Amino acid sequence: MISLIIFFLILGLLVLIHEFGHFIAAKKSGVLVEEFGIGFPPRLWGKKVGETLYSINALPLGGFVRLYGEEYDEMTDGKSLKNKAFVYKHPSKKVLIVLAGVLMNTILGVSIYYSLLSINRFQSDPIPLITPYKFRFGTQEGRVVTTNILKDSPAEKGGLSVEDIILRYQVSETQNTAKWVSVRSSQEFINAIKVSLGKNVYLEVENIRNGNRKIVSVTPYYNKELKRAVIGINLLDTVVLKYNTFTQKSLSGFMHSYNILSYNFSTIGELVKIAFKEKSFSPVSHTVSGPIGIYSVVNDVVQTSGEKLIKNILNIVGLLSLSLAFMNVLPLPALDGGRLIFVIYEWVSGKRVNKTFEKYVNLIGFFSLILLGILVSINDVVRLFR
Repeated sequence: MISLIIFFLILGLLVLIHEFGHFIAAKKSGVLVEEFGIGFPPRLWGKKVGETLYSINALPLGGFVRLYGEEYDEMTDGKSLKNKAFVYKHPSKKVLIVLAGVLMNTILGVSIYYSLLSINRFQSDPIPLITPYKFRFGTQEGRVVTTNILKDSPAEKGGLSVEDIILRYQVSETQNTAKWVSVRSSQEFINAIKVSLGKNVYLEVENIRNGNRKIVSVTPYYNKELKRAVIGINLLDTVVLKYNTFTQKSLSGFMHSYNILSYNFSTIGELVKIAFKEKSFSPVSHTVSGPIGIYSVVNDVVQTSGEKLIKNILNIVGLLSLSLAFMNVLPLPALDGGRLIFVIYEWVSGKRVNKTFEKYVNLIGFFSLILLGILVSINDVVRLFR
């Protein structure tokens, strides 16, 4: 139940702050805001203040802003309110209104990342490296994280857990009688285990989710299939980004936001290439999630985070807010970016786009997004029951 409440609060916050950006920009630009709604209809309560109806609605999934004259065919009051209609505003004001939601989501994401980095000595949590990548800002250091612990293996018996970061190791009969060695890559750690067959290996680990740090002891055994010593774990290479200079610390929120977004979309691009090469949509489908997939992640975080719950939830909110901003600015019909294309055309050419053409483009785009959302949700459900 708590996971569901947090899930709705996250989605509500992201959509509401996006719509609040449109609301403020429209008010400042002299556009009549007919309604500012919290949640989606059916309406539970409403009160008109000035020209705007403020409402609370039954579906708690964010909010909406209804502007007067968003489309030409909505102009029912003749010329009486023409000066307050969105469609008749100067393109510069339209651009501001259209992009205000994206700007608000960007500000939220940047602010969250700046706050999290500030309290973590301007160092990020480990970022999984699905494909090799060089981040543009900050200094990156490798970290190795466990992704699977084999049953009855030395790792399980020693107390290793999934999502433990292996910080360093020591090969010795008793603890602290040999030199500790830091771990920066999975291959480096595998090589160390290879030459430690039957020996006592101490590992200092820290769990990503709950922050628990401990030292465990394992004894590698020989695996006939791999033909080498193992301890019974699967590993994932990750990186930690550090922002060390004064400039980097001052701009860390922006820099980290850029790093995360550019890496995520670079990874999706690589997976699309793999999908075309393998003639299978599977590589992409495993990385794209809708509301059901997001809820699954939130529920997992709530169940495992312990004292780091707030920090982990904020990480999710920051990433989702930036992703929402990026997706909305894409030049696709029914999104803010699609509407922006029409406004820029009007600004450059001095002519308004044919109102019928614009109406049907947005309508087709809207239903396409609904269909995409359904397909993504079906994919999320299928993954849950695999």
